[in-house]
Amino acid sequence: MKSNITLAGTWCLSSDSSRNISCDIAIPGDIHSALLLANEIPDPYISKNESQVQWVAQTPWQIKRSFFISESELNQAALELWLESLDTIATVSINQQVIYQASNQFQRHIINIKPAVTLGENEIEILFHPVADIAAERAENLPFPVPWAVGNNQIPHMNTVRKAQCHAGWDWGICLLVAGLYEKPLIKPIDNISLRYVENTQVFTEDSCQLSIDVEYFAYHEGMHTFTLQLGEQLVEKTVTVSDGLHTLNFEMSIAAPKRWWPAGYGEQPLYDLTVAVDNQIIQQQIGLRELELVTEPDEVGASMLFRVNGRDIVCKGANWIPADAMPSRATSEKIDQLLGDAVAANMNMIRVWGGGIYESDTFYQLCDQKGLLVWQDLMFACAQYPSTPEFIADVEDELTHQLKRLQHHSCVALWCGDNEVIGSIGWYPESRENRQKYTVNYDRLNRALDQSVEKLDPSRRFWPSSPCNGELDFGDAWHDDNKGDMHFWDVWHSGKSFSAYREVNPRFCSEFGYQSFPSLSTVKTYAEESDWNITSPVMEWHQRNNGGNSKIVEMFTRLFRFPQGFENFLYLSQVQQALAIKTASEYWRSTKPICMGILYWQLNDVWPVASWSSIEYSGQWKQLHYHAKRFFAPNLVTFVPKDERLNVMLVSDLDSDTKFTGELVKYNFGGDAVETIALDVVSPKDQSVVIHSLTNEEDNQHFWHVKLVQTDNNQVVIENDYINVPWKACELQPAHVKWQVNEVDNGVAIVLSVDTPAFFVQLSSTLQGKFSDNSLTLLPNQPKEVFFQPEQTLSKADIVASLSCTHLRNTY
Repeated sequence: MKSNITLAGTWCLSSDSSRNISCDIAIPGDIHSALLLANEIPDPYISKNESQVQWVAQTPWQIKRSFFISESELNQAALELWLESLDTIATVSINQQVIYQASNQFQRHIINIKPAVTLGENEIEILFHPVADIAAERAENLPFPVPWAVGNNQIPHMNTVRKAQCHAGWDWGICLLVAGLYEKPLIKPIDNISLRYVENTQVFTEDSCQLSIDVEYFAYHEGMHTFTLQLGEQLVEKTVTVSDGLHTLNFEMSIAAPKRWWPAGYGEQPLYDLTVAVDNQIIQQQIGLRELELVTEPDEVGASMLFRVNGRDIVCKGANWIPADAMPSRATSEKIDQLLGDAVAANMNMIRVWGGGIYESDTFYQLCDQKGLLVWQDLMFACAQYPSTPEFIADVEDELTHQLKRLQHHSCVALWCGDNEVIGSIGWYPESRENRQKYTVNYDRLNRALDQSVEKLDPSRRFWPSSPCNGELDFGDAWHDDNKGDMHFWDVWHSGKSFSAYREVNPRFCSEFGYQSFPSLSTVKTYAEESDWNITSPVMEWHQRNNGGNSKIVEMFTRLFRFPQGFENFLYLSQVQQALAIKTASEYWRSTKPICMGILYWQLNDVWPVASWSSIEYSGQWKQLHYHAKRFFAPNLVTFVPKDERLNVMLVSDLDSDTKFTGELVKYNFGGDAVETIALDVVSPKDQSVVIHSLTNEEDNQHFWHVKLVQTDNNQVVIENDYINVPWKACELQPAHVKWQVNEVDNGVAIVLSVDTPAFFVQLSSTLQGKFSDNSLTLLPNQPKEVFFQPEQTLSKADIVASLSCTHLRNTY
């Protein structure tokens, strides 16, 4: 194979004469990260420094480097420059000759630079133009005003530019209008054939999988070439005479007794190696073999919405994904791997890639394939109206041609969704609200183009018009209509309803709902000085991007809890409250199975340290919610569901076989005395939700219910839960004393926790980076619990013990 010429590495970054800045930049990478490393800007994540770096996006920037072209390379039919994730409005020059104008972050740019290069040293230069100016100019030239994401974007008219919409700020995101090149740039010497994409379709019979594999290639001239395809142990060759231009070559293959790919929790994730080679070019993939369909069939409630994989109806459990970092240089493969691993560790099997960010990197989807994470893939439109001019649609169609062909082979990709909340946003903005018919037609023109692109490029998957929506050509209110389609339920956070409102809706698939919390003190310390440790300080309010968000958190405190004392308790209690909100919704919706077959809370991660809806802080530390998710998304769940005057104890199973449990349902007072005990010997039927006991749901601030079940044939599996039917502030909690004994184990410590009276939301913390096996626990007298802590670095037991601290709900007041 001829070697590609990699242009990754150190380039020279320079501003125009208005700033006269010159420094190194690492490519792949972004300009803000390079300027930060060169001490040209302060860290935008600290304090209110964001306001001091806005000039960066208003400045033209140039990156350049030299590269060498040998005589043999110069004699090739072509020298293709491949640029991906080029962000965004950029002029590419070779040896001071302009060869390309780029204006879409989501396209792949392939340019034959042979006419522009010479033997020996050459220079490539990319000039990044300020996006805001071009966005405003494009908006001015539209035939009618197209509302942009006011309230989220801090810079107008980003909807006219094919760039990550959240770069201009969001209600959880910093405004950093970054620019740069985020994938390795390559120059590929081409004899004749340039391989572009490899796609496959799969048809299953009872004992085999028939694969149709399409190889797309570009030929620069006529010739005879042998294409080699290897799938696992099978090797096939085809010798064909090609003409110049773009072509597709088809291979048909059969795999006997295929090993099927399953979502996490439902089976294994075997992947088959697939390699295509021709003319010194090679594409390597790993593909999973699986049948997948989205089932939306009329039923007695309305219409189902579920994913069926390999004939099995899957309960999708997971969270929404936003870009891994506001500065793309920091969105490393290691960080993405950690976040996705944390999702699987919390018993998730689906990630929704939200439409205001980016089509993620190849690494992201490869990791989802390997970990069994289904991907609900939004196309990149969010919370605004978008142009439907022929030019805009053509640009988007080119974008989708690349992205769908790039991602089609990934077994993880479950759905192509047109946008995030764009249907609903027609009613948000004065222009579209007052002329709804016009803007609905405008929306439909673009949305139909997206639909047609998916139907043409990947008919193996469904196109879902928008999230949320009630179905194809249905422009109803999917924020409140819960009998069909996917739902976004925000009445608790945005409208201030009580947590019990989650039990008043019965979504078929809830793809967004959330509740905010503050990050932990260890994360706050990374951006706020101790003098700012007050939630109404300017710095703390700066790191809250949802209008009135801090007030919402505190107002709900007054409904549910006794008011916390001290800043750290404010942070802790906000995470208790967030966990309680999402737990209430998730456990109830799981209990309605098979009505609800999808629960994706907002959101998994943060792009910077901030108060937000995330369950994982920017630092990587799990909030209390993430530990609760590990329990409420577990294959077996026991929960309490109030219904009228009754309190039902329910068992929910996502397993394919019955599970037997024994245990107890106990009524305790807050001193820890058992006042009523009910022995349980129950079966959790496969793939069902059932009532295992029913109680009178009495208002009681003196007692709480606790259920604990142990799996009969595997006593390592323990599921438990609590219930009180009054606000926590009404309960006279006792000042519990938590004790712990620490034992050294491989790669960390085992912490055995015990308590004298019941303690709730018991949270272990460490000043070290690392993960606890469990947290935010209920502890009962004479029932010790063991928790493991694994720090990221190897340390002595003494150092780990010194880092530990513990708190619980009663300690907050």
